[in-house]
Amino acid sequence: MIDLLFDPAVLASFLTLTVLEIVLGVDNVIFISITASRLPEHQRRSARMLGLGGAMIMRVGLLFSIAWIVSLTRPLFTLGGYDLSWRDLLLLAGGFFLLYKSSSEIFAEMEPVAEKERGGASGFMSVLAQIIVLDLVFSLDSVITAVGIADHLEVMIAAVVVAVLIMMVAAEPIAGFVERHPSTKMLALAFLAMIGMALIADGLHQHIERGFIYAAMVFAGAVEALNLIRAARRRAMQ
Repeated sequence: MIDLLFDPAVLASFLTLTVLEIVLGVDNVIFISITASRLPEHQRRSARMLGLGGAMIMRVGLLFSIAWIVSLTRPLFTLGGYDLSWRDLLLLAGGFFLLYKSSSEIFAEMEPVAEKERGGASGFMSVLAQIIVLDLVFSLDSVITAVGIADHLEVMIAAVVVAVLIMMVAAEPIAGFVERHPSTKMLALAFLAMIGMALIADGLHQHIERGFIYAAMVFAGAVEALNLIRAARRRAMQ
């Protein structure tokens, strides 16, 4: 293990994997922040930390089951010309769930009266269950990425743990920013819907390069940032 710390190739794979895990985890942080916002304010931080902690535990646990992870990509059956594996089914289920969740959240934002009729904030365990379901999907994709990049289990685990710890630190500021700026919440929900479609496409073996998705997210985020700056300057001039 000590020798690995001084191996340039291992260090490079660790840094690369950590960055990728953080990038892949941004979707998870946004989903957790939006889902936790349905809770009373004093429960939101607990939900975010438990959700990210659960993601870390699941990813580390899955890393110890690399052989099983690899077997998840083997076809189970063919449907409509598509050879579907357990991984494909999980991606499809996660994608449809993400589409449902993002669209229902957008509807709740557009129709606040409907939210009151449903009884207000969601229960803590219900929110936590939703977070765990998406954690499983994102964790599976994250672990498969880790297996494809690093050769040493210790490096994979270290990269996952560091990435999740960074996301835990970032979760609070991200959640606060989204709550203070409702327009960014709508944008984030649109991103989640787009990610849901990408997961469904992956489940049907129609891979969409994540670079295109992240480029669209960065562009839309930059436009939203300009709108926020313009609004802030107008308020300052009044």
